[in-house]
Amino acid sequence: MASRTRLIVNADDLGLHPSLDAGILRAHREGIVTSATLLAMGPSAAEAVGRAKAQGLAVGVHLALSTRLPCAAPSESVRTVAPGGRLRGSWADFAKAWLTGQVRREELERELSAQLSRARELGAKVDHLDGHQHLHLLPGVRSVVEGIAAREGLPLRWPDALPRASWLRAPGPALKTTVLAVLARTAPRARPGVRRVSAGGVFEAGRLDEAALLGVLDALPAGDFELGCHPGEGAPHVPEDPAWRYGWDAELAALTSPRVKAKLVERGIALANYGELG
Repeated sequence: MASRTRLIVNADDLGLHPSLDAGILRAHREGIVTSATLLAMGPSAAEAVGRAKAQGLAVGVHLALSTRLPCAAPSESVRTVAPGGRLRGSWADFAKAWLTGQVRREELERELSAQLSRARELGAKVDHLDGHQHLHLLPGVRSVVEGIAAREGLPLRWPDALPRASWLRAPGPALKTTVLAVLARTAPRARPGVRRVSAGGVFEAGRLDEAALLGVLDALPAGDFELGCHPGEGAPHVPEDPAWRYGWDAELAALTSPRVKAKLVERGIALANYGELG
């Protein structure tokens, strides 16, 4: 039997903002997105889950430890994870707190488990887990997330690229170097099951345009892969992360491009989601 290529196209940040939800849902209806990961405590999460279910979009959970989202667990039980009832503002803020021993491991597990429970309470039939801003790559966090995935029998997505140094804006150069060096030692190079092509790791924000996406599809060999993406409509102001700027529209245009759809047919690439891969 001839080898085949199957591709999951997963859109992150469902539930964070109505404009992002609209782009993700449109990229599924009119384009090649097959899966989305939900920020369960995002302001628009409840409506986003309902709309995703209505149009048959598969949903996983985007486990979050940053972006100022409210905690899912009772706030008094996760004080070191979510001071004042909200997660820390940035990737760098959490990494600094975790690596300097300010966050309790049991509170971390409690909060991430509560986010998964919250997604299910909203009606999501969760088919996989991943980490918002790749924070599950941090040493110690990784084992907590792996434990949750094993307990729940859910696939866990790993990025192929490390977080960009530009994400580490708040700490000084010494912490930037320490964090990236630790991640370089601990990030898994491969894992059983789905292999992943990460657009977020290959291209800077806003550069997953049509040409770039066509290039990714042309390069895929036989096997199972995932492409991470961030479509959206317009340039939303996200109160939880007001400095965030991204090429949401450019990614939406690429993901709904007729040329991209034709390339999938030409290459014989079958679109799938985690549930379909089994």
